[in-house]
Amino acid sequence: MTKRISEDPGTDVTDPIERILARASGSGSTGATVIRDGGVENLTGGAQALGDEAHDQLSADIDAIRLEREQRASLRRVPGLSTELEDVTEVEYRQLRLENVVLIGVYPQGSLDDAENSLRELAALAETAGAQVLDGLLQRRPHPDKSTYLGKGKAHELAELVASVGADTVVADTELAPSQRRALEDVVKVKVIDRTAVILDIFSQHAKSREGKAQVELAQLEYLLPRLRGWGESMSRQAGGQVGSGGAGMGSRGPGETKMELDRRKIHTRMAKLRKQIAGFAPAREAKRANRKRGEVPSVAIAGYTNAGKSSLLNRLTGSAALVQNQLFATLDTTVRHAETADGRTFTYSDTVGFVRNLPHQLVEAFRSTFEEVGDADVVLHIVDGSHPDPESQLRTVRDVIAEVDAQGIPEIVVFNKSDLIDDAQRLVLHGLAPDAVFASARTGEGIEELRARIDAALPVPDREVDVVIPYDRGDLVAELHERNRVLETEYVETGTRMRAFVTGETVAKLEPFLRAG
Repeated sequence: MTKRISEDPGTDVTDPIERILARASGSGSTGATVIRDGGVENLTGGAQALGDEAHDQLSADIDAIRLEREQRASLRRVPGLSTELEDVTEVEYRQLRLENVVLIGVYPQGSLDDAENSLRELAALAETAGAQVLDGLLQRRPHPDKSTYLGKGKAHELAELVASVGADTVVADTELAPSQRRALEDVVKVKVIDRTAVILDIFSQHAKSREGKAQVELAQLEYLLPRLRGWGESMSRQAGGQVGSGGAGMGSRGPGETKMELDRRKIHTRMAKLRKQIAGFAPAREAKRANRKRGEVPSVAIAGYTNAGKSSLLNRLTGSAALVQNQLFATLDTTVRHAETADGRTFTYSDTVGFVRNLPHQLVEAFRSTFEEVGDADVVLHIVDGSHPDPESQLRTVRDVIAEVDAQGIPEIVVFNKSDLIDDAQRLVLHGLAPDAVFASARTGEGIEELRARIDAALPVPDREVDVVIPYDRGDLVAELHERNRVLETEYVETGTRMRAFVTGETVAKLEPFLRAG
């Protein structure tokens, strides 16, 4: 089958294949050159020998260019994204799906696996938000198109796919500029949103506390502000000044505000109110944290990727019943649980909001108060889903967010959760990512005791040894020694309770009157 014909290789040729043929035919040759599936022919000079070395190199160059063109001119289907029900008997066990969506993404050369993992994560996000994923497309190009994200031609192909599968929403894997979203909507004729909008939607569904709801609303408004779009009469000027009984009249002929300007002003006013409200929550939160610090109660912050099993592991470690769901961002409000080490020291676990790749900056800012629990902890328990196809990106993403709240200097214990779902080969790979990590399973209990021992060793230990006799009427001091310090020896004597223990500096000050000489 004939692919392309060049009439004169000596002319000014811009096509790369034709340039190669022109060089191969030589400056003295004339006539047409034909590219056939089986080789290259010069119509006037006869067919080139298939065994000729120059001809073999020429064919290889042409094949490489043709492959490059095909890759650049095609959209790549990503299999395994559809969340449509295969068995209708499952309907009663599934939440109602409100939207049918198609996912799109753009990736540069050489990062296909990472792009597919990111799109699968986006599918999980969309499903958590209440959508049904119908299909997913990836396009290889160095940078997203500045106008329509995919490029004009591919945008029209996307529009045909959206119409054929009956989708009502398109979700882009990266954050879209307002102009890109508008241009793509004009082509595909359905709603277009991006990854940030999906994450914000999930957060708004899951926030329960007043502070969590205020933080989510603030992040949503910051995202919405540059994306306001006027339609028809909403762009019209509002009448300024007073309006007479007949409608327009004297005092009403000023320019006034457009509906969009009015919306912007309302959003700015609401954002200022929310920031003030969130700031008002800070004293109570800081007071609770100060009480823990004053009582010398160490804290362990549980951080990790969303849906890595943080709440499940917390329940297994403490025997509590924090909310556990197989959903992304099931936990938004910080959960604090008390626990004890093997030698009786009291400390707290703080279960924090999960992280995700490309976490919107406005969410990091809005949830800074939540992330502060990580920054003020004595130990960070970094939970990673060991069964995830790309655990390295989970590690990197969480550490990037931890660095944003200046908590990278805190001791870290990496835990590869869901170890019951991974084989020996995967364990070897994970061990290479974090040699000191603990393999654990919140479901089977594997590695839990080892993890408890690692936490006990990482927590700060009272380091000042004292020998005291505490009067029997100061039982509060005896209780504090047992709860917050490390008691080595207890003896009941005539004058009180004799105790030898390792204590903190604050406790030493309280015990000063009862210290034994020598």
